Amino acid sequence: MRRDLALVLLPILAGCTAVPSAEPPRGEPAPAPTQRPQQPPPARPQQPPPQGFVTPQVLRLAGLERVIERDATALLNTFGPPRLDVREGDMRKLQFAGEACVLDVFLYPLRPGAEPVATHVEARRPSDGLDVDRAACVAALVRR
Repeated sequence: MRRDLALVLLPILAGCTAVPSAEPPRGEPAPAPTQRPQQPPPARPQQPPPQGFVTPQVLRLAGLERVIERDATALLNTFGPPRLDVREGDMRKLQFAGEACVLDVFLYPLRPGAEPVATHVEARRPSDGLDVDRAACVAALVRR
């Protein structure tokens, strides 16, 4: 009995479902396709490997005399142990931190085969990472 009832109700229930039409309603434009055709990424020409030594630019700002062109030993004597000491190729980054700021010092050799020295400095607040005055940060972190 139940089986017969299900067979009778099945066509009725099937008629209640709506089948979406493939055509838009008359009088309305067809919607634009949502997917763009896939295009290959633009080809970038291969850059030849760097040839020879590139002399780094040295940041020269007032108040950075204790840092710029100083080697790692001098910086450690000035600021104490770094929070980070990162080396990549001939570059070295020392990071010093205190309550006032975080100081990143980038060391590069000025001549081929020379010992890396500080050529660039960045300073930021430890709380939110916003830039701060570099010379003020250096002054705040110097060991007394």
